[in-house]
Amino acid sequence: MRLDRFISHHTRLGKKRSRALIENCEVRVNKHIVRDPLLRVDRFDTITCGSETLQEHQAHYLMMHKPAGILSATKDPEFKTAIDLIDTPYAHELHIAGRLDRASTGLLLLTNDGRWSKQLTEPEQNVAKVYEVGLRDPIEERYHEIFANGIYLAYEDHTTQPVTFTQLNERRVEVTLHEGRYHQIKRMFHAVGNQVTSLHRTRIGKIELGDLSTGAFQTIEADAIF
Repeated sequence: MRLDRFISHHTRLGKKRSRALIENCEVRVNKHIVRDPLLRVDRFDTITCGSETLQEHQAHYLMMHKPAGILSATKDPEFKTAIDLIDTPYAHELHIAGRLDRASTGLLLLTNDGRWSKQLTEPEQNVAKVYEVGLRDPIEERYHEIFANGIYLAYEDHTTQPVTFTQLNERRVEVTLHEGRYHQIKRMFHAVGNQVTSLHRTRIGKIELGDLSTGAFQTIEADAIF
């Protein structure tokens, strides 16, 4: 929203009077005097007019080590959710930015900033997601070529982007994805006749799970992921 429209809406002054307040240095955005009535502002900008605060709403960004059995959801009538593990006054504002299924573990991101979470999925951002994957059967050499060529997913009528993986042992690999199709890793290994027995996300972009304890969370900076 334009700053002049924001001031007009929140003070019930007309556009002309709102612009006069801005041009007379009576309006601050994030503690800085602003004289441009056309400045774009959003819900996370702190905006004051004279001595009155018109908006003060903080953006929150968190990382969590999701345990197995916890839903990547804001609420559920049956199962405990990731939000239930967050003991903060603003927990009810948060949503999940990049889900894990109930059985999977590892890095989960949460925020109240919808633009930020949407940005994580935009192809031009090319955000890498790294997983440690346990498999029922031993790795076969043919998997490398099949994954590198992409695997056709009939439900979406989509062929996956080239995927590389590093073999950790006979039945364990590290997989890096740059897209996030529904149960993509499980479906890719199913396509080659294998079954995923465990899935643990260790990194999203530049954010690594590290030694964060299972079930714990901590705040992060918005730009830390890119």
